[in-house]
Amino acid sequence: MEFDEWEPLYLRILADFNFDRRADEESAHILSEILRKHDNNGEHEKNGTLHDLQELVSEKRVAVCGNAPSLAAEVEAIEAYESVGLECVTIAADGATTVLMACGLIPDVIVTDLDGTIDDIISASNLGSFVVVHAHGDNIPAVRSVVPQLNMARVLGTTQSKPFGDIHNFGGFTDGDRCVFLARACHAAEVALFGFDYDDPDVSRVKKKKLVWAKRLIEEYS
Repeated sequence: MEFDEWEPLYLRILADFNFDRRADEESAHILSEILRKHDNNGEHEKNGTLHDLQELVSEKRVAVCGNAPSLAAEVEAIEAYESVGLECVTIAADGATTVLMACGLIPDVIVTDLDGTIDDIISASNLGSFVVVHAHGDNIPAVRSVVPQLNMARVLGTTQSKPFGDIHNFGGFTDGDRCVFLARACHAAEVALFGFDYDDPDVSRVKKKKLVWAKRLIEEYS
């Protein structure tokens, strides 16, 4: 999804949740600065790039794993999906990383705003997962503290506001639906969803609103 198509939806989300666009943009610029500082340090490998991510996902079957309570019970279905047909890539939405790792699966890609189990995200990163870090107004401290601990050769930055430089916007609002938009933007051959429950009764009022948006974005725009 191009930003001019995404921005009207983004503005409606900002209004619905009373979010501050300026805070989103501040977080994105902080993330960009961390990535730039690493890239300018000749002692380390370069950061991951969009081309790297596209090479990983393009023309592959993609299993997108949300963090609904049902995910652990769907691991056998994920493994079955991975074993059939084209090469398969697993994309974990933030906290789904912990569930998959507990079942012996290391995600190929993690899409995270850094509110999952950080130790597991760092561990998966060091084991080779490509981490797509999303910067928004509520996670500036986590962006500052966690990103430098990742394997920066496989880190890409995203924003929900206007993209710039090394900070991308594929569309999407929650970690789960951003996984889907990312897979589409990287030319996945097909996308299957696991661990998604838009009607989970055991979540907060705000989370319920987020799930409503996630469902709408996936079904109508991805």
